[in-house]
Amino acid sequence: MDQAIPRRRFSLRHQKKEEAVQEQSSPPEEIQMDEQEPQVRYAGFWMRFWAFLLDLVVIFSINAIVVYPTFRWFGLNIQLSVWSLEVILASLIGYAYYVIMTKEYGQTVGKMVFGLKVVNQQGGPLSWGEVLFREVVGRFLHQVFALFILLYLVVAFTRKKQGIHDMIADTYVVHEES
Repeated sequence: MDQAIPRRRFSLRHQKKEEAVQEQSSPPEEIQMDEQEPQVRYAGFWMRFWAFLLDLVVIFSINAIVVYPTFRWFGLNIQLSVWSLEVILASLIGYAYYVIMTKEYGQTVGKMVFGLKVVNQQGGPLSWGEVLFREVVGRFLHQVFALFILLYLVVAFTRKKQGIHDMIADTYVVHEES
């Protein structure tokens, strides 16, 4: 019984000392309330890949309903250099799909289905410049130069899951908040 009393005193003294040390070392409340970085889940390679495949299905469907039948119906076979007018128009529809959907909704149909969204560096919607650079210049480089398609793999290895076109345009693909 005598031993219990000194332990209590020691534990109370020790507790008071710890509280005093914590008060001295802890920053004031105002500093602790400073801006906290919002919790963002960046979309990885595979989620973006599946969304991309779904977008290809949507683009192919649009072209299969509008472009290809129109050219066959009227018997148009216009060659411009290496590509036909039909292929150029189908490509333009694909680029227009990405630009319009990304600017207006921040996401394409594929990204909508998988709950992904494209945001700028501040986490907000993209400007026209950011959209055009990301969707036109970035996709053009990836598709025209065959080796650049491998650069999509960069998404799998970067901390914020950015592709080269995302890094240059300062954009991110994130999971939408439910």
